[in-house]
Amino acid sequence: MPALLSAGTAEAHAFGARYDLPLPLELYLVSAGAAVALSFVIMAMAFDRRDVNARRYWRDLSGTAAGRVLGHRAVSFSLRLVSTGLFVLVLLAGFWGDQDPVQNFGPTFIWIIWWVGFAYIASLVGNIWPFCNPWANIFDAISWALRRCGLEREPGLNLAIPRWVGAWPAIFLFMAFAWYELIAENAKEPASLATAIAIYSAITWVGMTVFGRDAWLVRGEAFTLAFTVLGRFAPLGGRADSDADTGSGGWGLRPYASALITTEPCRLTMTLFIIVMLSTVTFDGFKETPFWADRLQDIALSPFFHPLIRLIHNLGLDYFSVLHTIMLLLFPVVFALVYLLFCWLTRLAAGGGPSVTDTAGLFIYSIVPIAIAYHLAHYLSYLLTAGQGIIPLASDPFGIGRDLFGTADYKPDIGIVGARFVWNSAAIAIVAGHVFAVGVAHFVALKIYEPARRALRSQVPMLVLMVGYTMVSLWILSQPIVGAPSLINLDLRSDRISLASFEFRELCVPLKKGQSMKVDFRTEQPVEFDIHYHDGFAVRFPVKVGGATELSSGVTADADRAYCMMWFNRGLRETPLQYDVKGPPEKKPLP
Repeated sequence: MPALLSAGTAEAHAFGARYDLPLPLELYLVSAGAAVALSFVIMAMAFDRRDVNARRYWRDLSGTAAGRVLGHRAVSFSLRLVSTGLFVLVLLAGFWGDQDPVQNFGPTFIWIIWWVGFAYIASLVGNIWPFCNPWANIFDAISWALRRCGLEREPGLNLAIPRWVGAWPAIFLFMAFAWYELIAENAKEPASLATAIAIYSAITWVGMTVFGRDAWLVRGEAFTLAFTVLGRFAPLGGRADSDADTGSGGWGLRPYASALITTEPCRLTMTLFIIVMLSTVTFDGFKETPFWADRLQDIALSPFFHPLIRLIHNLGLDYFSVLHTIMLLLFPVVFALVYLLFCWLTRLAAGGGPSVTDTAGLFIYSIVPIAIAYHLAHYLSYLLTAGQGIIPLASDPFGIGRDLFGTADYKPDIGIVGARFVWNSAAIAIVAGHVFAVGVAHFVALKIYEPARRALRSQVPMLVLMVGYTMVSLWILSQPIVGAPSLINLDLRSDRISLASFEFRELCVPLKKGQSMKVDFRTEQPVEFDIHYHDGFAVRFPVKVGGATELSSGVTADADRAYCMMWFNRGLRETPLQYDVKGPPEKKPLP
């Protein structure tokens, strides 16, 4: 997740607060893997072919009060109206509101409330995106207006999308979205975000006009595919063994994950789309680990890569952005190759059966619970902390000093979530998600392989994959909590040192409430500098400078806490740094 709030406010930060686990991390990893393996043993003993048919557990809600409310036209119309209104509000606020992300409705709503929060609703409750999709709603409104004017058919060319195209448009658009979310430095800027939404809107409406509304939604609209995939896990939807998980065929109540069990393999491009969904959220977690920070610095300091880094620099590109882009593109490729390898091993263990690509299409939905679990584990803390920012923004979405609902003065409680909660919720979510994944794969195997013993044998490779990915996922999620950034800590308040290319240096000073600290520094080439402090799981930046050769700045503590100064040399040459920090005397620096 990108940094969601600007300097001076809490930001998403990889190394927010160190948390000492009550048990060694290795024990957690082994225990999580063992729990997933044990779940397979229990399912193999408890479930046979007679228990696989999930259709009989589906309960039609159309005759109930809840079903009548869900299916009422007023409810669907209200969802369409509200979602379209929010869509317009985000665009207006982005283009004409305050450009401070903290004071603008757009960034907080899009990155936290919509992308994080709506994904939870789609996967844990039910997929209502078909009613909330603003692009489809606006297209429908225009179509309705044209019909009122005498047009008898859907507007546009309605050309057929070639079958070989598959879901490639959605894959490319989702990768572009992931790059913008995870790598682009201006993703949190309101005007930039509104521009990106406008570009995506134009692509979507052109696609719907040229190829037809429904055809483009299921082949090219990335979020329709994403929320539909997540919605198959939810308990509210269509029949458990059908694709009607949007309520279009009548709302029903079904067991969690039952709609993921299928005997019809996905097409290869849809398989790849689901792999992209999982790999991008995993990449987001991986790039926040100290391990990856160390590798970035190793590459930057290696003479072998200096010509390439200098070329990137001369082209006016950012080294970190380029390397992150390469890794973002590589992650889906690696995930796809590993997944196809284990599908080949599954076919080998079963002694034949569907082809490797068909096997991949049959079992691909089994990784959906893993994607949901990772999304939950990785982003829940951001939703609970930074998501509170939507409360004051609801009263003043443009940042112009209004107080429409009396909430403009609300102060988010960033400390509501601690590292202990983040770790425990992440561990539970990851293990639970992989247990669901093992169950889905087991039930699919029972449906497609005869006899049951052959089905069990076929699942050994998938079980190995699930156990391994459980441990890797938990390790990635643990690093920002139990790890430490790759920093060189400074011990002296005043000194003259040398900052190597792509090197960090940090000095922390404890202050009592009301005490002040001032820092002066000078370098020969611009360096990035900030003064920050940890507030629960968040990090606040009273001072943050993108590039400076000299600076005189300081802070006054509003509470007893440690304030840390950090210098970062993003340049290609080593630079001397002379600094002087004046503040209350301390016998020893804060560890």
